[in-house]
Amino acid sequence: MRLHSFIPTIPSHLVSALEDCGIKTDTDLLFFDGSNIDILAKLPPGIVSLREFEEYTSLVAEHASAPATRGDQELETVLLRQDENAADVSCGVQELDALVGGFGGGRVFEISGEKGSGKTALALQISLRMLTAHANTSVLWMDTCGGFSAERTLRLANELNAEAASTVLERLQVSLVLNIETAQDLIADLHSLMDAGTEPRTPRPRCIVIDSVTPLLAPLLTAFSAQGHATMTSFMRELRNLARTYYLTFLVINDTSSCLPHNPDSVFAFTTRKPALGPSFTFLTDCTLWLSKTKNTQEAREGTSMHVAEVFRSRTTQSKTWCSFKIRRGVLYSAA
Repeated sequence: MRLHSFIPTIPSHLVSALEDCGIKTDTDLLFFDGSNIDILAKLPPGIVSLREFEEYTSLVAEHASAPATRGDQELETVLLRQDENAADVSCGVQELDALVGGFGGGRVFEISGEKGSGKTALALQISLRMLTAHANTSVLWMDTCGGFSAERTLRLANELNAEAASTVLERLQVSLVLNIETAQDLIADLHSLMDAGTEPRTPRPRCIVIDSVTPLLAPLLTAFSAQGHATMTSFMRELRNLARTYYLTFLVINDTSSCLPHNPDSVFAFTTRKPALGPSFTFLTDCTLWLSKTKNTQEAREGTSMHVAEVFRSRTTQSKTWCSFKIRRGVLYSAA
């Protein structure tokens, strides 16, 4: 979380001074590679005493800590609301919806796979179907590579027979996000918006897509410092907190890396790739869905591609399960 969101708990002049030193978030402050004295040495003389700085640091740590909840109350809340929220967020492919138990329920989905496997197509279809089915909802699409296509989106909306496609697309908000700081600011703004509530006729954010998360986090992960891993963990935990608190759906698209000779999480021996960002990233989400494109010459000649969706890990459904589906003209259909 950005330090400026802690104002006036922390004086604004201290926040500005910390940001000038490159300490912009609670993660930067709490996981600084050094002591509080090292941080004070970077600040202008006399701006804050050591005792005051330690008090402010404690306040940040307290605010950033997860609030305690009773397990029985949490379970009761989830069971009461999970089914209804999961069931009405659908990609439109019955087998794929059944594989993950629906795409709702206040969860964070990691969608990974090689280029052309259907990751963006799946996220886009879920988003447009949600916008079509629920007139008072909106979708936030965080484009990290500048590859979002308005033409493709409009074509898919028409293919899905969305009524008043232009009206539906007005509730699809696309933001160009080129670094983790911008992403953190957007999530902080979203948190503030959800806390404040929305007007009855104002579309409520219900789905957030990050396409893709890899360019935001991969540059931070090095073998020389744990700060990048801490930033990744803090960011993903904030997504899960938002998802659970407000029953939002997060679709986090992830790139791939090599995994020779075979990915042990897959049921198929030909899978030699794995999700990027390291093994710990998958445990920061609720479900890791792996997509792959199969070779089918006959289907390709007909303008249709065959794909496989596989659950590598899930908190709510069975892992190492899979189903097939097909994509024609950018639309996902049942393989049957």
